[in-house]
Amino acid sequence: MQDWLTLDRRPTLVFGAGGLGTASALSLAARGARVALIDVNQDNLDAVARAAKEAGNEIKTLVADLRTAEACRAAVAEAVGLVGAPEVFLHAVGRNVRLNLSSAYWLGQAVGRLMVGRRYGRMIFVSSVSGLLAHPHHAPYAAAKGGMNQMFRVMAREWAPYGVTVNAVAPGYIETDLTKDYLDKGNNRESLESLVPAERLGRPEEVADAVTFLASDRARFITGQVLYVDGGRVLV
Repeated sequence: MQDWLTLDRRPTLVFGAGGLGTASALSLAARGARVALIDVNQDNLDAVARAAKEAGNEIKTLVADLRTAEACRAAVAEAVGLVGAPEVFLHAVGRNVRLNLSSAYWLGQAVGRLMVGRRYGRMIFVSSVSGLLAHPHHAPYAAAKGGMNQMFRVMAREWAPYGVTVNAVAPGYIETDLTKDYLDKGNNRESLESLVPAERLGRPEEVADAVTFLASDRARFITGQVLYVDGGRVLV
């Protein structure tokens, strides 16, 4: 059972070293993937590389600003030089609404071409329950995630004949460094927990588990799907 989700040194590109990208990169590396982690923040990258090394694994890092199509294509090319032509791709870039959707398209296009040419690939995007639910005051973010969901479904439809699966994980309320300040204010934590049937917030590692599954061959006949990792939030 230890090899159930083995990734067997597969070249893997992870874009975004925030809480979910970091947890996923560490999980993928632990399963044997050859991971290149790309982010704009060198300190974040160094911290993840150290954590991987302490766990007996290796993650290669690359600093890149992904605000233009040209920069995204250049980052993919440089990352390929670090670990090889990608067999697994994760998009976990999410701090800026415009950057979120634009970089997903540009990076997905660049990586997709490589995977289609090799007739194999596992593409995963980090979406959100906001892509389905109508949260007040979340219109731009919800539109970005909704657009991402439809975008990757089209990719899945087009690339399925070439052995490329394209899916998304959609977290609910997850405790990360990015959400900590908000959760610690007033009764924000309790308010969010009350909306989750599981009666708690999620952890980045729980999202990473779903990413690792979709990256593996155990998910080889799953494509065009959103996997909600939300403790039942979308049921409310």
